[in-house]
Amino acid sequence: MTERVRPVLSLVVATKNRGKLAELRALIGSLPIEVLSLTEGVGPLEIDEDQRTFVGNARKKAEAVAKAAHAVVLADDSGLEVDALGGQPGVRSARFAGEGATDAENNAELLRRLEGVDPEDRTARFRCAIVLVDPWADEGERSREFEGSCEGCIALSPRGTGGFGYDPLFIVRGSDRTFAEHAEDEKNLISHRARAFASVMPELERLVAARVTDALAALAR
Repeated sequence: MTERVRPVLSLVVATKNRGKLAELRALIGSLPIEVLSLTEGVGPLEIDEDQRTFVGNARKKAEAVAKAAHAVVLADDSGLEVDALGGQPGVRSARFAGEGATDAENNAELLRRLEGVDPEDRTARFRCAIVLVDPWADEGERSREFEGSCEGCIALSPRGTGGFGYDPLFIVRGSDRTFAEHAEDEKNLISHRARAFASVMPELERLVAARVTDALAALAR
């Protein structure tokens, strides 16, 4: 049996969404990073996502959690933009059908709003903004922002059993399958979150290397 590498960095992900957390853990892969959920890293913490942009919400969450956790924090805000709805649901993707709405309720509301819209006019995209905050970094490097998107269109009805959120309705451009019909490893190659996270990975690798260097220096003293 291969011995698990001991984590050298704790990373608090500012989310309670299990699906999102699982995706991020899969994307981090074998890096020696302990990935903690918001509940594990901080405990009960309510943050009002009242910003007008994905990056604004991600920045607000990351800064609030970093202050509470005294740890490196990753926060993302992501959602679906549908052209026929003028970019809705956008930053209200998680509560499109109302506060506390389930994924099924949000999907049903989206289909209701798109009734009668021709398939060729149901173009959409998923967007993701990620903010990484290192409270121990120099002021100018304390917070970094990353973005990614994935183009596609909205299906006429839900398909597939994987993923979460609007995945059963989002058909990826160049494919005839929804995200929910993709295997997890397939989705993690093409999703909006994967594309944003591809830019985050070098920064996490740098942080891990810095922690290892610091640990070795301490041992040499």
